[in-house]
Amino acid sequence: MSGSESSNFQIPNSVNDDREVFHFSASIQPYGILLALSYPELTILQVSANTQDYFGIEPQNLLGQSLDTLLDAQFVAGFRQNLENIDSVTPLKLSICTSVGERCFNSMVHRTSNIIILELEPSQQTDVSLFSVPALVKRAIAQLQQVSNQHEFLQLATQAVRQLTGFDRVMVYQFDSQGAGEVIAESKREDLPSYLGLHYPATDIPQPVRELYARGLLRFIPDLTTPPIELIPAENPVTQQPLNLSLTGIRGVDPCCVEYHQNMGVAAILVIALIRDRQLWGLIACHHQTPKYIPCEIREGCELLGQFVSSELASKVNHEELDYIVKLRSLQSEFVKSISQVNDLKEALVNPAPRLLDLVSASGCAVCLEEEITLVGVTPTLEQVRTLIEWADRQIDDSLFHTDSLPKLYPGAEKFKDVASGLLLLRISKVKRYYILWFRPERLQTLNWAGDPNALIMEAADGSVAVSPRKSFERWQEIVRCTSLAWKGCELENALDLRSAIVGIVLNKADELAQINQELDSFAYAASHDLKEPLRGIHNFSVLLLKGYGEILDEVGKSRLQTLVRLTRRMESLIDALLKYSRLGQAQLHLQPTNLNELVNRVLEDLHINLQGVQPDIRIPRPLPVVCCDPILIGEVFMNLLSNACKYNDKAEQWIEIGYLDKEETGNWGHGRQARQQRKINSSSSPSSVTLYVRDNGIGIRQRHLETIFQLFKRLHEQHLYGGGTGAGLTIAKKMIERHGGRMWVESVYGEGSTFYFTLAIC
Repeated sequence: MSGSESSNFQIPNSVNDDREVFHFSASIQPYGILLALSYPELTILQVSANTQDYFGIEPQNLLGQSLDTLLDAQFVAGFRQNLENIDSVTPLKLSICTSVGERCFNSMVHRTSNIIILELEPSQQTDVSLFSVPALVKRAIAQLQQVSNQHEFLQLATQAVRQLTGFDRVMVYQFDSQGAGEVIAESKREDLPSYLGLHYPATDIPQPVRELYARGLLRFIPDLTTPPIELIPAENPVTQQPLNLSLTGIRGVDPCCVEYHQNMGVAAILVIALIRDRQLWGLIACHHQTPKYIPCEIREGCELLGQFVSSELASKVNHEELDYIVKLRSLQSEFVKSISQVNDLKEALVNPAPRLLDLVSASGCAVCLEEEITLVGVTPTLEQVRTLIEWADRQIDDSLFHTDSLPKLYPGAEKFKDVASGLLLLRISKVKRYYILWFRPERLQTLNWAGDPNALIMEAADGSVAVSPRKSFERWQEIVRCTSLAWKGCELENALDLRSAIVGIVLNKADELAQINQELDSFAYAASHDLKEPLRGIHNFSVLLLKGYGEILDEVGKSRLQTLVRLTRRMESLIDALLKYSRLGQAQLHLQPTNLNELVNRVLEDLHINLQGVQPDIRIPRPLPVVCCDPILIGEVFMNLLSNACKYNDKAEQWIEIGYLDKEETGNWGHGRQARQQRKINSSSSPSSVTLYVRDNGIGIRQRHLETIFQLFKRLHEQHLYGGGTGAGLTIAKKMIERHGGRMWVESVYGEGSTFYFTLAIC
C-alpha cells in the first residue's frame, strides 16, 4: 500500500518480532548442493544430505575431508589465494569428478565469519533458445531506455521478465516506509485474476526477509512442494550453531512461506530485488502455478534486468508529478523573493495568504512567531493550534515533521480531523518558538487489500497472538478514516528549502541591522559631539545678551532670550544623553565580580543626597548576590531605576523594594503576552544568571505604554511634570543591561506601582 499511516490495520506488538528462522535454516532446496568449509584449511565441515545424488558420494564420506577430494588440487590452491578478496557472494564455474565422470557446476561462494559456504548447482543441458538470453536482455534494456514515464517503464519491465522466464504472473511490488506494499505493475496470463492495485500488510514479507532483499539478492524457489534437504551435521562444528544461510540462494524455505504461496495457488516463485538510493524500493515478483525450474543463465539475465531497472528508477518519473514539482519550485522562487524584500517576517509569510498554502498544497496554515499565532485558510481554532504547538514542543525534535494521520499520534486532533487530519510542521528556529504548520483535511479512502489483513492474526488458547498465512486473497476493501492525502517528497523538500531561505534572509537582515546600528552609533556620536560647540556658542551669546543689554531690552525681549537659554540647556541635555547612548555601543566593558549590596548602598547614599522632600522606605528582603558586571554602568542602572521610582510616586507613604527572583517565582508575573514572553525568557536563561528587580508603589504605567517606555526620548508626561527629564534614562539603562548580555523589562499596574526586571550573570 502507499503508506501504512493510511490504514487502520495494526499488527499486535507480540507478533511483530523477527524470527531467526529466516536467517538460520538447517536445510537447502534439492536443486543444489551445499558445502561448509573451514578457513583457511578448506576442510569440509558440513554438507547437504543430497551429495550421493550429484557426486555419487555419501555425505559422511566427505565430512572432515579436504576440498581436494572433490576439486583439482591446482584449482583449490588458486581458490584459497583468492578467498581473502571475497567480500560478497561471488559466482564461479567449476567441474567436479563424480562417480559418473566430470560434471560442470554453477557455483556461488561467500564467507560468513571463519566459514566458507560453497553452493553448487549442476549446469543444465540447454537448448538453442537459451543462447538468445543475452539478446533478449539487450533488447529489453533498449526498449526500457526509450520510456521516461515510470508507470510505463515498470509495466514494460514486467513484460520483459515474463517473456524471459515464462512465468504465469510477473508483478512489480513497491514498499512503503513501514514495509507494507502495493502491486503497481503486472503482466499475467489472461485467465488469472489481476492483483494490480492490491495492498499487502508488512507481515506478508517480514522484516528479516526485507533485509535480505535489501542486499540486492535474487530468490528462486522452483518447487514449493519438495521436501527440504538437511545439512549434516545440523550444527556447525566450529560455531556450535546452525549455519548462517542468509546469503545462500538455495537455502530452504520457511513453512509459513510455503503455506502462504500454496494458499495463493503458487508452486514456484522468482523474486528480484529493486534497490533505489541504497534502500529496498520494491520487488519484481514472479509466480507460477506449477513447479518451474529456470536455468541459471536465465536467472542471471533476470538479475541483470533487475539491476538496470533499479538504476533507472530515479530517472523515471510520472509526467504529472514532474509538472507538479516544476510548479512548486516556481512558487518557491517567487515566494522567497517576496519575503526577502520586506522587513516584517509575519506579514511576508501570510500576505498574500494563498501563496503560503500553495507551497505544499495545503488547505490551511498557522504561522507561530513566539506567542503570536496567525491563521490562514481552513484551520483548527486558535486555541486548538496553540495546544497542538505545545504538544509539538514536547514531542518533536526534528526541523520537519509530517503525518497524514495526526489523530493517531495526537488524540486531541480527533476533534478537528475534518480540517487537520494531515499535519506538516516546520520548525524555523530551535532558539525561538518559530513554527509554520500546514494542515490537510480528512479524506476518506478505500483501500483494496489482497484478502482481509486481519485474518492473519490468530489468537491461541493462552491468549497469545501470532501471524498465520491467510487462506483467502480475494479483494477485501477497507474504509480508512482520520487520514489526509499523503505529503509528497517534493512538498517536504519545498518546506525544508523554505526554512533554509527564511534562516538565510533573517541572518542577512541581522547582519545588515548590526552594521546599520554600528553606523548609527558612530553617526550619533559624531553628530552630537559636533553639535555641542555651536549650541554652547548660542547659549553663551544669549547669556551675554541678557547681561549686557538687559536694560535696553523690553520684557518681551528678555523673556525670549531666557527661553532661548532654557532651550539650549534642554538641547544640551538631550545631546549629552545621545552621546552617552552612542558611546555604550562602542565602549569596552570592564567586567569584574561585584557585590551588589555594596554597590546599591553607594547608589542609595548618592540618591539620598539628591532627594528633596519625602524619603521613600527602602526595602531589601534578603542580601543581594555577587554578579559579574561593569560596576560603573550597573550603578547607573540602579540610579536610574531608583530615581525614577522616587520621582514617579505620588503616595503619602512611598516604598521601594530591591531584590532578586528564584526560578520558581517567575510564575507570579501576571498573565499578559509580555508576562508570558518574560516567563519563557527566564525559564530558558542560563542557570548562571539571576533576575533582579526594583519595585515601587508609584503611579504605575498604563498597559499600552509598556512596549514603548524603553524608546529613546520617549516621555509619558509633559516636560514640566515629575521633575522633567530627557526621556533617555530607561533607554540607556536597558542598553547597559543588553551590553552585559542580559534583558530588561517591566510589569506594572496603573495607579499601584511598577516592577522593573533585569538579568545579570552570576560570578
